[in-house]
Amino acid sequence: QVQLVESGGGLVQAGGSLRLSCATSGGTFSSYAMAWFRQAPGKERDFVAAITWSGGGTNYADSVKGRFTISRDRAKNTVYLQMNSLKPEDTAVYYCAAVRSRSTIPPLKYDYWGQGTQVTVSS
Repeated sequence: QVQLVESGGGLVQAGGSLRLSCATSGGTFSSYAMAWFRQAPGKERDFVAAITWSGGGTNYADSVKGRFTISRDRAKNTVYLQMNSLKPEDTAVYYCAAVRSRSTIPPLKYDYWGQGTQVTVSS
């Protein structure tokens, strides 16, 4: 069973950047599709971005397209979320997720979750 640990969250001003990391262990990294979700206070958890097991396919929520980039590093068993041009509405707890999948299209459902990392964007 894969374990996920997020890091890289923090407080940033609007227009700034952050890079989130999700370190994985306990599983074969290349067997998993990976994703980022986020949950703002009082709201449901929403999809942000996903990447296939190979890194060849990605998918983004409309609200982050052109600003966020998901990537993965096989050597480090880590997935990243580069967040640029941050807005106050990006404030949320960001969660890393994984699912065992060799699909060429990022899956919609995920089985494993990290504990989350807080991102706060001030105006």
